[in-house]
Amino acid sequence: MAGGAYVVLALSFGLAGGIVGKIKGSSFFIWFIVATVVPVIGLLTAIVYRSERDEPHRLCPTCGRVCKLHDALCVRCGCELEFPDEPLVAESAASAAR
Repeated sequence: MAGGAYVVLALSFGLAGGIVGKIKGSSFFIWFIVATVVPVIGLLTAIVYRSERDEPHRLCPTCGRVCKLHDALCVRCGCELEFPDEPLVAESAASAAR
């Protein structure tokens, strides 16, 4: 009986961790697995994990792909990216301004 209670508790933490991870722009499945395997620590890690939407972005001068500011190479065309004078506005700041 105690094993069944642990499974329900672990799946509940897994679901919560997956939802939090998805809200922050990461993979639901990865955070579901992490929070299910290590219930309390996995959920807390998903909560304190940085949001991908808060990262500043920039445009690749060659192909126009939006890349993260800290990327050194464009993942689409392989162009070496110089640090821009002005980054694009982060998604979270852009959605808050609307």
